[in-house]
Amino acid sequence: MEILKLATEWAKAEVFSTRFFIFFAILFLTASVGFWQLGKTDIAKAYIIPTMVAGVLLLIIGLGLFYTNKSRITEFETAYNTDAPAFVASEIERAESTLKEYKTIVFKAIPLIIAACALVIVFMNTPVWRASMITTIAMMVVILLIDGTAHARIDNYYKQLITVEIAMRSTTPSGMNRAI
Repeated sequence: MEILKLATEWAKAEVFSTRFFIFFAILFLTASVGFWQLGKTDIAKAYIIPTMVAGVLLLIIGLGLFYTNKSRITEFETAYNTDAPAFVASEIERAESTLKEYKTIVFKAIPLIIAACALVIVFMNTPVWRASMITTIAMMVVILLIDGTAHARIDNYYKQLITVEIAMRSTTPSGMNRAI
């Protein structure tokens, strides 16, 4: 039962974390409206579309992750009650896959995107390009902030899953329920 509590707490923390995507999406969308209503210069007007696009993308990410993780909470109990060892194995596999994705996308691709955008800012002088690249950098930083903490949570969750799996292997079938 400890593993079910652990999995549920992880999913609830993820649900809470995804609300930050929604919060930042609202900030970007509000900034877009602000630039639209108050923007007088070319650069201010150039921010209208990029901040709106970034806001919509962050909103899609946030809502998608929110509903995915919210539904996981109920699925965890069903999967655990059906077959606890299979549940642990599937969670370990999912956590490993997610950790690999974080390593590739969040900690390699996103910093490269930020660097590329910074180079474009240096070489492009038009307001639309600068506004687009600065907004992209801001959105990528938001993703790094949120996913950096999510990475730490899933890494901790993964380590705890491995500990549970080792305990399951070392116990007898009658003692397995106490380990999980």
